Amino acid sequence: MYALRQGRFLATQASQVSRFYSARYMSTIYDKHKDTFERFGITKSGNKGVFDGEWKGSGPVIKSINPVNNEVIAEVISGNVNDLNTALDKVAEAQKLWRDLPVPKRGEVLLAMRQTLVENLEPLGKVVALEMGKILPEGIGEIQEYIDILEYALGLSRMMKGSMIPSERPGHVMLETWNPLGTVGVISAFNFPVAVYGWNSAIALVTGNGVLWKPSPTTPLVSIAVTRLIEKTLRDHNLPSALCSLVTGGTEVGSSLAADSRAHVLSFTGSTKVGREVGQVVQGRFGKSILELGGNNAIIVMEDCDLDLAARAILFAAVGTAGQRCTTTRRLIVHENIYDNLIERLIKAYGQVKVGDPLEEGVLCGPLHTKAAVSVYEETLKKVQEQGGKVLFGGEALGGNFVKPTLTRVDKNMEVIKEEAFVPILHTMTFKTLDEAIAINNNVAQGLSSSIFTQNPETIFKWIGPAGSDCGIINVNIPTNGAEIGGAFGGEKATGGGRESGSDSWKQYCRRGTCTINYSGALPLAQGINFG
Repeated sequence: MYALRQGRFLATQASQVSRFYSARYMSTIYDKHKDTFERFGITKSGNKGVFDGEWKGSGPVIKSINPVNNEVIAEVISGNVNDLNTALDKVAEAQKLWRDLPVPKRGEVLLAMRQTLVENLEPLGKVVALEMGKILPEGIGEIQEYIDILEYALGLSRMMKGSMIPSERPGHVMLETWNPLGTVGVISAFNFPVAVYGWNSAIALVTGNGVLWKPSPTTPLVSIAVTRLIEKTLRDHNLPSALCSLVTGGTEVGSSLAADSRAHVLSFTGSTKVGREVGQVVQGRFGKSILELGGNNAIIVMEDCDLDLAARAILFAAVGTAGQRCTTTRRLIVHENIYDNLIERLIKAYGQVKVGDPLEEGVLCGPLHTKAAVSVYEETLKKVQEQGGKVLFGGEALGGNFVKPTLTRVDKNMEVIKEEAFVPILHTMTFKTLDEAIAINNNVAQGLSSSIFTQNPETIFKWIGPAGSDCGIINVNIPTNGAEIGGAFGGEKATGGGRESGSDSWKQYCRRGTCTINYSGALPLAQGINFG
């Protein structure tokens, strides 16, 4: 009976999405939201995708596609390697002026950037929703995250400090200094087309660096919109606007940026496969890389947990952004005594998730970003069934880029659960003991985010200790996603080891110096050495 009800539900929803997909968008996306795009100087065609103090573009035309109906929103003239070369020189020149600005003065400029984003919060959030496909509240939330990190960077402008270290030699003092490295290259991904740039650029700027942004080729419009706002702020403060340059483009531009020694730091967000290549290239030239790669995140649900709290958290963790966050929960590890109860709650919750237009009120799950992602969704479910698992809920493509958020039942040793699929599929499994659950959590190549639901202090402290989760983000009684900007964001193992955003992540954008100053007039040597 349940399967029959689910089948009817899926058929109804698929029909609704199909009608929405074919009829609602007879007028173009651009025309429908023309005022929003024009606010940022974006037209249907001829948009310049390179900024180095002036807007230009010498590369191929790339099309921004709306994931809802795969319609072209607008066209952008992207950059090429020559544009990148020029932009890197322009950033370096601008950075020479910026690095000499007192750090609190840099903070004042970042405060002005923050105010500009606040004034454009909802329009920018709408562009994110239209171009990436996430629901509007999440699009607005992404811009808010950029605003938050600018506020954090403003605070850093009054707090960043080195150290004074006791010297073993009389009349000497040792200091530790942190100075800017120069240019920070940022290669961002489609799923957070603004926030990842925001994390990097805010901290790079407050530490005295220039920034060159190479966004995902599928989200050029929002990168243009953001860069236009930053450009205006810099000009208003009589600063060289090339300090925050932009080069849109494809693989050729990204590869050249990774290989270029003028990018002293390279932040890359993307797949583990590509990130491994990027890391090797940057290391080969002795640059610094910040790698934010794949996640295959798990939630452990203990028998003593608050089950209502866990169920609500799991829904957001697995379905939010249509499963396209690096911190999305992919694996659910549930104590065998409460598995049936929790799954019953989740099936009920999943059945109430509205799939559709990300701008429509009440929609919780928008489309996948591309048609290729739909193929990944279908292929992953095929592997689940081939390896002996089964679909508990969902498992249906709904037309276009829309899919049904899905729950599966798998075994902890299946190969399919060791691969990250960037889609809303949650693999569920059981365990008997805490040690077994932790072992399952850690038994994947990636190590980004993890969480446990429990009310037992002993369990909590084991989970966050040396015998617990091996991830960079180790949560308790909250989802794996939705990280705050105040903590360092990043993961271990095949996630890359990079850290961005808060805590002392700012140090990655700096050149560390140990300075010994002799004010004694004598020359005593360290370790008591007498050299004649």
